[in-house]
Amino acid sequence: MRIEFVDSIPSTQEFLAAAVREGRITPPFALAAKEQTQGIGSRNNTWSGLKGNLFFSFCMSETALPGDLRGESASIYFSMIMRETLAARGSRIWLKWPNDFYVGDKKIGGTLTTRVGEIYVCGMGINLKNAPQNAGILDIEVSPSVAVGEFCKRLQAAPSWAEIFKKFEIEFEKSREFITHFEGEEISLKEAKLLPDGSLEVDGRRVFSLR
Repeated sequence: MRIEFVDSIPSTQEFLAAAVREGRITPPFALAAKEQTQGIGSRNNTWSGLKGNLFFSFCMSETALPGDLRGESASIYFSMIMRETLAARGSRIWLKWPNDFYVGDKKIGGTLTTRVGEIYVCGMGINLKNAPQNAGILDIEVSPSVAVGEFCKRLQAAPSWAEIFKKFEIEFEKSREFITHFEGEEISLKEAKLLPDGSLEVDGRRVFSLR
């Protein structure tokens, strides 16, 4: 996978999605920035782009990913690979359903995944050095270039969804103390049932990641 670093960009995700859509960039490709001025967070919120943190997006063809991976599972799949990457370096990072990175009870980042035809475009932001109020910082020292490089190697190894889900199934228990948002509604995860595709069953209805 080719990895390109830039000094500053409004949004790695918006740039890469547009470039893929227009045929200017083809997968596999990753774009990382030292600074991001208009990052996208959960539910179309902005994600503060403080210098020193990790901002990157990548694109992968559906055919380069494991055959048992469904589209609605993609954010969990990509996020867990990053979680594994950083945990291997000693971090206590964990993934709150479906796409938020936490250390302890503080959010330190997140994942946003979209599709352009048969290509997945995924963006990640993680607080490595600085954090806005009420957010946390990764608990180990790692440079953006090392984090991106090691993540891309794990991604291209294409672990199966079944392998990733088995690990996330254990991790999910930590999410039960939290809420999530679905179709404008706050939903408690306390009694949620995690389904094999990564979606949830809550009060008899299926709740899935929209991002």
